[in-house]
Amino acid sequence: MQFHHHGYVSGDPAVEPAAGVGIDRPEELPGEVDVLVVGTGPAGMITAAQLSQFPGVVTRVVERRSGRLAVGQADGIQARSVETFQAFGFARRIIDEAYRITTMSFWKPDPADPATIVRAKRTPDDPAGVSEFPHLIVNQARVQDHFAEFMANSPARSKPDFGLEFVGLERDDADDHPVTVTLRHTSGPREGQTRTVRAKYVVGCDGARSGVRQAIGGTLAGDQALHAWGVMDVLTVTDFPDIRTKCAIQSRDGGSILLIPREGGYLDRFYVDLGEVSQDDHGAVRRTTIEQIIARANQILHPYTVDVKHVAWHSVYEVGHRLADRFDDADEATARPPRVFITGDACHTHSAKAGQGMNVSMQDGFNIAWKLGHVLDGRSPESLLTTYAAERRVVAKDLIDFDKQWSTLMATRPEDLADPSELEDFYVKTFEFPAGFMTQYQPSQIVAEPDHQACATGYPIGKRFRSAPVVRVCDATPAHLGHTARADGRWRIYVFADTPPAGRPSALADLGEWLAHSPGSPVLTHTPDGPDEDAWFDVKVVYQQPFEDVDLRRVPRVFLPRKGPFGLVDHEKVYAVEPGQDVFEERGIDRRGAVVVVRPDQYVADVLPLTATDRLAAFFRSVFVAPPPTGS
Repeated sequence: MQFHHHGYVSGDPAVEPAAGVGIDRPEELPGEVDVLVVGTGPAGMITAAQLSQFPGVVTRVVERRSGRLAVGQADGIQARSVETFQAFGFARRIIDEAYRITTMSFWKPDPADPATIVRAKRTPDDPAGVSEFPHLIVNQARVQDHFAEFMANSPARSKPDFGLEFVGLERDDADDHPVTVTLRHTSGPREGQTRTVRAKYVVGCDGARSGVRQAIGGTLAGDQALHAWGVMDVLTVTDFPDIRTKCAIQSRDGGSILLIPREGGYLDRFYVDLGEVSQDDHGAVRRTTIEQIIARANQILHPYTVDVKHVAWHSVYEVGHRLADRFDDADEATARPPRVFITGDACHTHSAKAGQGMNVSMQDGFNIAWKLGHVLDGRSPESLLTTYAAERRVVAKDLIDFDKQWSTLMATRPEDLADPSELEDFYVKTFEFPAGFMTQYQPSQIVAEPDHQACATGYPIGKRFRSAPVVRVCDATPAHLGHTARADGRWRIYVFADTPPAGRPSALADLGEWLAHSPGSPVLTHTPDGPDEDAWFDVKVVYQQPFEDVDLRRVPRVFLPRKGPFGLVDHEKVYAVEPGQDVFEERGIDRRGAVVVVRPDQYVADVLPLTATDRLAAFFRSVFVAPPPTGS
C-alpha cells in the first residue's frame, strides 16, 4: 500500500481523503443523481464500490431492507472473485475468515452393498493450478460488508440508503437526468410515502423478480427442470467422515446431496435432492418441512446419520434456468443509447449448486461500473456503455448452459450415468469455467483483435489478466504483478522489456520515450492536468534481468511517475523477473518484449509488440475522449 505522497498520514491509510461528492456528502438521498443503483446484493455493492472511486460522480444505492443483510443465501466464492477482492483490498481478510475448499469427495453406492454409500474418489479443487487464490465459502452478508467498508473509505464516502424500494421508472431523453425513478419508504417515519429521484443512469441489481427489468420491458425466458431441492445451513453431530469436506453424494434410490462446509468450523450446508416435481405441483413442494429435509438427508447418507442440533436457515427451491431478453433499455431501431441496466439475478437465474450466482453477478457489476465512471467522468464516449450487454449476456448464456449440465448430472441416478465416473470427470474437466476463468470477451471498442497474440500467449486477449510472480526492483520485494492493481478505474499498461538492460538502446527505451513525449501517447494525450502523472494510466515495466542488474537511474522516466503536490517519485512500478519463476517463460512472453493492455476490470484488452505505438495510440483513441476534461 502506498501513502504519504500527499503528506504525512497518521491514521488508517486505507481511508482515502474525501474528494468531490465525498466532501459534505448529504445524508438525505438527493433529488438528482448521476447513477442510482437499486439493490445492495453483491452486484449492487460492487457497482457502488467501484463508482465510489469516481468522486466527481454522484452515486447512490437504495435498498428496500431497513439495514444491512444479516444472513445471505449465497456462499460460494470462486477464485476469480477472490482476485477481484484483491483489487478492492480485502482478499486476505476474507480468506482468513472463510472456509477454504481444497478437495472434493464423491460418494456413491457401495458395489458390495448398494444400500450404503462409500467414498469413490477425491479430486483436488483446482487440478490445473489456474489461480494462486483459493475457492472459498463465506456468507454473502460478509462480502457485502467488505464492499460497504470499501465504499465508506473511498473518496466519494458512499454508503447505502436503506428503507427505500423501487416502484417504477420513466425515461424522458429531453431531460439532462432522463430517468425518473419512483421510490417508496419501507421503514421509519415516512413508511409508505413515495418520492422521486431523477438519474442520468440506473442500474437494477434487484434480483430475480426485478422491478427494474419489468420497467424496461424485459422478461426472463427459460425452463423449469421440474426437480426440487431442499437446502439447509445446520449445526450437526454426525458420524459421516467427510462432514468438513465438499462432497457430491449419490445414493441407490437416486437421491443425492451436495454438502458444502461453511465458515466458522461447525456450520454445514446441505443441498438435499427432493426428487422430481410433477407439472401440476403448483408449488406444493415448497411447503416441504425442515424435518422432511433432514429425514431425506439421513436416507441418502445411510449407513451414516446426521443429527441436526440447530437450523440457521433453510429453503426449498425448484431448479430453473432463465435468461433476460435484454440487459439494458437501448433501442437499436431508433439508435437510442442505454440509460438503464440490469445485473445479476435480474438478468440470469440458475441453480445454486454450481456456486455461480454471486460470482457472475459481481462481474456484471464490475463491468458496468467502471464504464459508467468513465462516461460520467468525461473520459469516454457514451458508446462505451453498449459493450456491457454485448459482453455480459454471452457470459450469462454460457453459465446457464453449464449449470444445466451440472445440475442434471447431480440429479441422475449413478446407474443411469454413461460412465460410473462421469460426475467427477465433468467436475475436473470443466473446473476453469465455474472458477471464473473461461470468460473471454470478443473484439469490440475495448477488446482488440488478436493480431499480435503471439507476443504474449499466456495473456489471451479478452480473458482476465493472470498474475505472476516478479520482484520489485526498488526494495527487492517479491510481488505478484496482478496484485498491484487496485479497483481505482485506471487502465493498466504492462510493458515487458526486451533483452538489453536498463539504459542501453532498446525497443523498451524507444517506447518509454514515446509514452512520455509523443503527442500520440495515451499517457500524454489523455491524462488530465493534476498532481499525479499516473492518474488514468498505471504503467509498469518488467525487465528480464535480475533486480540487482536493473539501475533505476536509467529506467525510462514514464515508469517513475511523479505523485502528489510535492512531485514525489513513485519507485514501485519497476520490476524484474523472479528467479526460478520467470514471468516471460510462464506467460509465453516474446523475449523481444511485449505490451499488455488491461482494462479497469482486469481483462486483457490488447497484446502488442513494443514497436506497435500506432496501434496503441489508435486503441486508446477509441476508448477515451481527447483532450481530457479539465480538473478530472
